[in-house]
Amino acid sequence: MPLKLSLRPGERFVLNGAVVQNGDRRSVLVLQNKASVLREKDIMQAEEANTPARRIYFPVMMMYLDEPSADRYYDEFVRRMTEFMGVIANPTVLADCVSISKHCMAREYYKALMLCRRLIEYEDERLGNVP
Repeated sequence: MPLKLSLRPGERFVLNGAVVQNGDRRSVLVLQNKASVLREKDIMQAEEANTPARRIYFPVMMMYLDEPSADRYYDEFVRRMTEFMGVIANPTVLADCVSISKHCMAREYYKALMLCRRLIEYEDERLGNVP
């Protein structure tokens, strides 16, 4: 099933490890086969992984973007997820953690990333990082 990307002018994204930037007009790309694609808004720099949930997101993102080297990031993911789950009591959040882990074990990194966003939202609410 093709993936259709609608891009804003100047929007950047990563496609199979290459950073690509849209031109000065809105455009649509259609990817006909499986590829690792991540929009600029979903890309996290290493220095931004500065909270427990973000420290989970970052290695999952790296596994997604660099799947041949996923094993290199997996141990970090497991360590961070174990730490996080050790201090969380909310059953919904714990269920998300289990789902993220299952997706990672199945190499479904994009699905895991989208669930990691919920962990970050939960954490931001608890830490008061939301307006």
